[in-house]
Amino acid sequence: MLDTLNTQLFLLLNAASGLHGAPLWIATVLAEWVIWLIPLGLSAVWLLGEPNDQRATVKALLAGVLVLGLNQLIGLVWFHPRPFMLNIGHTYLPHVADSSFPSDHVSLLFAVGLALWTSKSIWTRRLAGLLLALTPLVAWARIYLGVHFPLDMLGALAAAGSVVWLLNTCKGQQFCRKLADSIDAAFATIFGQKSS
Repeated sequence: MLDTLNTQLFLLLNAASGLHGAPLWIATVLAEWVIWLIPLGLSAVWLLGEPNDQRATVKALLAGVLVLGLNQLIGLVWFHPRPFMLNIGHTYLPHVADSSFPSDHVSLLFAVGLALWTSKSIWTRRLAGLLLALTPLVAWARIYLGVHFPLDMLGALAAAGSVVWLLNTCKGQQFCRKLADSIDAAFATIFGQKSS
């Protein structure tokens, strides 16, 4: 029943045959290139921000690493083929034939965005707002181009939400602070001064 609904929703959202030109280009940019805002944004906030901004970037980076690790474990335990592996719909984005559930792109965007959103810094919250606003567009584009099912996106949201919840516990926050202090000390050792 759930697989049938998942397939029907995929077929509704997947691009029709013969996609080309601007629609293909826009969807590809969303599906493949938006993710690069994460390293660019986190690097800018770390280098230009205050200590609180830097702690938020460390928490966001940790959220991203943890959610990608969780996704790998999920894929090992429960392999779900991608639409093109089942000869369903149309595929416009080359992709390896690995497990589709949950979506790594959407997991990463949502985890980093949520982690930044929970900070008090205006700069990290602005970056968070941008990432969270783009997340549904990236989810749509990856379905539209034929490399994910809709339920892959729901799994991504659940995985990211779980990781950020864990990091927002008392122990999670303490760990993030210690990690940020260690990174700051390493930065000071390498560059001969405090980064903040």
